Amino acid sequence: TYAVSFLLSLYLQYIKGFSPQSAGFILIIQPIVLVILSPIAGRLSDRLQPRIVASAGMLCSVIGLGLFVFLNAETAIVRIVAGLVLIGLGVAFFAPANINAGMSSIETKYYGVASATITTMRQLGMILSMGIVMLLFALHIGSVQITPEYYQEFLQSTDISFIIFAILSLFGVAASLARGTVNKADRNSP
Repeated sequence: TYAVSFLLSLYLQYIKGFSPQSAGFILIIQPIVLVILSPIAGRLSDRLQPRIVASAGMLCSVIGLGLFVFLNAETAIVRIVAGLVLIGLGVAFFAPANINAGMSSIETKYYGVASATITTMRQLGMILSMGIVMLLFALHIGSVQITPEYYQEFLQSTDISFIIFAILSLFGVAASLARGTVNKADRNSP
């Protein structure tokens, strides 16, 4: 979601002409949805199989990312808000359920290592997503400042970025569905 916020921030400021404050008000929608729905998703993943909740969340993110493909100056702000809500919903459901599935599949003595591994994977995902964005910027825009004459190249970079992110998220849906079921009664057995 870090790269998504970065790209949308630039898009809202350069293409839509919004001031940084206006862009910030729009971008805050995703974390608000995340904060409100994460506790609900956590409880839901305790009742249902976490892989189902996580997969549903990842699928919401795929749809949200799809709304960001082919952005242009005429794109309605409602579409941006809908995409952010869907991604916020997706992360809210994926993250707690994914952590639940991971932690439920190991003995309690390994919780520290598992928690550190999950955090490391999250950080690597953010670094990788920004690496993809920067590579696409370098290929399409080069080392010039984003000015109106380069808006088309900027939009091409964002389109490809969102397509790549959506495809990677589809793989995440498949991987999440493929994981085994969680039997919480066996979690702490030797």
